[in-house]
Amino acid sequence: MIREITYDIYTILWQDWISFKKSFLKFLLSRMITPILYIVAFGFGLGKNVNLGTGNYLEFIIPGMIALNSMNIAYNTVAHPLAISRIYYKTLENFLIAPINPRAIIIGKILTGVFRAILSSSIILLIAFVLDLKLIFGIGFFAVLLLNSAVFAAIGLVVGLRVMSSEELNNFSSYILMPMSFLCGTFFSTEVFPAYIKNLVGILPLTPAANLLRALAQGESYDYKFICILIIYLLITSVYAHKLLLKKSRE
Repeated sequence: MIREITYDIYTILWQDWISFKKSFLKFLLSRMITPILYIVAFGFGLGKNVNLGTGNYLEFIIPGMIALNSMNIAYNTVAHPLAISRIYYKTLENFLIAPINPRAIIIGKILTGVFRAILSSSIILLIAFVLDLKLIFGIGFFAVLLLNSAVFAAIGLVVGLRVMSSEELNNFSSYILMPMSFLCGTFFSTEVFPAYIKNLVGILPLTPAANLLRALAQGESYDYKFICILIIYLLITSVYAHKLLLKKSRE
């Protein structure tokens, strides 16, 4: 059973790699643009006027940018291709009628999002290395990066299986991902918010990811509840995606 699922996961990953390798260089080059713009605009521009008391603003936003980048890449890698292919090209049926375990489809799609998110985030890590920032990128940091990428890949899977049009797909990005991008501690601390907003923002998945990555990169202590929040998100979205996939197979 485990061997069969492993082979099915490999099949999903290989299918994605065949299409991805054709645009590999374009993917890397395009993912360099946004981090560089953020660093120039916020780090060197706005950051000159920001006093954090300890460290500089670039060292503050780099972990937040990595959290934000992994969110966007993991989500978009899964949600958009799945939704478009399911709605307009009906290719999801090919997976459903193939002798592939539904769990393997879920895991394979999530790992696809994780792979691209890590690849894209490595560009920001390289920029941080070139700028000689005093940040620590250890095993714990990469573990949280993997977890955050998996969470948003799973969310992308749920959205890709649920939306009925490209408009609904865009609405999720506009109403959910975009607010999280700026409110969840990526560019400034959530401590500036009133208590009720801080508590609301605190349960969104990007907030614990940004806080964890920043604490680990700066060698500070962190709250273990942030890890629990991310794991809960991953479990809930993965199980829900599996139920959606089974429902689609019966339709």
